[in-house]
Amino acid sequence: MALPRYTVPSLTLEQGAKVAEILQERLHSLNDLQLTLKHIHWNVVGPHFIAVHEMLDPQVDAVRGMADAVAERIATLGVAPVGTPGALVAARTWDDYTLGRASAIEHLGALDEVYQGVIASHRQAAADTEQLDAVTNDLLIGHLHDLELFHWFVRAHLESSGGALATEGATTELDAAREARQAM
Repeated sequence: MALPRYTVPSLTLEQGAKVAEILQERLHSLNDLQLTLKHIHWNVVGPHFIAVHEMLDPQVDAVRGMADAVAERIATLGVAPVGTPGALVAARTWDDYTLGRASAIEHLGALDEVYQGVIASHRQAAADTEQLDAVTNDLLIGHLHDLELFHWFVRAHLESSGGALATEGATTELDAAREARQAM
């Protein structure tokens, strides 16, 4: 990434560029997440359809807001945020969401894996910015509060009364969807 011509006071141009680079990855992740959530919203079927369908729209709106805040922080740091689909696909280090029309429980199982990946990467970005930029770190930590809450909403559908997750041990979205379906 080229150095910006300016950045926020107290950061060097190099630090501003580094923080913007970290945030650009988060922007791609958040844009991907909000599209995935909307895809699930449109493709969920079955007995729990309305509960999941209505649960997802506020998550979509919140994640869109997070993406906007990240993009604006990148711009504040003196770097142009990139939010195009082509840039997202080119930079993405994770697989595309593969479930189409499927039951609510299958989508929630897969979404459990999606949230795990997004949250783990967001936590790493927060750790990476902790010493670099307190404002960016605070922004990411605020996002983590909501992302972890949304993840809990998803997991509440997958949890037994004894506390076991139907997706325990799954490592892919499809495995999680299959395990969730079999457990219910």
